[in-house]
Amino acid sequence: MIDLGRHFDGTGVQPEGTPGDYGFNVWRNTFPAEELPPAGSVREVAGVPFAFPAPNSAGADNVRCRGQLVEVPAGRYDWLYLLGAAERRTEDEVELHHAGGTVRRSWLRMSDFWPETPARFGEPLAFCTTGLRYPRHTQAGHSPSIWQQRVAIAEPDPLVALRLPDNPAMHVFALTAVADEESRCAR
Repeated sequence: MIDLGRHFDGTGVQPEGTPGDYGFNVWRNTFPAEELPPAGSVREVAGVPFAFPAPNSAGADNVRCRGQLVEVPAGRYDWLYLLGAAERRTEDEVELHHAGGTVRRSWLRMSDFWPETPARFGEPLAFCTTGLRYPRHTQAGHSPSIWQQRVAIAEPDPLVALRLPDNPAMHVFALTAVADEESRCAR
């Protein structure tokens, strides 16, 4: 599990009754915090453990993808698993940086967080709430979603960093790097 806290720049999870500058998208919708795992807790999604984000010192709880370079503990991984959602379904390339200096590109595909929108890319549903938070109320019956995505790593050299796409419609809440022997049950 890789700590993304220093890269967090989005506020997409909002506790009930809290004022502030929240907003997952341009309409300032958010996920109701009380319907998601507690901040800092570890949850498995399709056999892969994730640390559900705790807000950083600025109150942010997700990475709005703008080309951030995320260092990972050097290792020979086969997959990067992410918890995320897009403001509209989208796909873009990530860069995988390896110890030997090799940089490979791979696709990151994210389905829409918007309520009642199915997985566009076949990824598993990680979390779904029963309401969508607006700046002044929570709309019951709308079910925004966070999805589990995965990115394949084909290069045998150890991975040392991941450059996220420069695509602010994509949001990443958590990241876990996995070697094949760890992910057999996740398939």
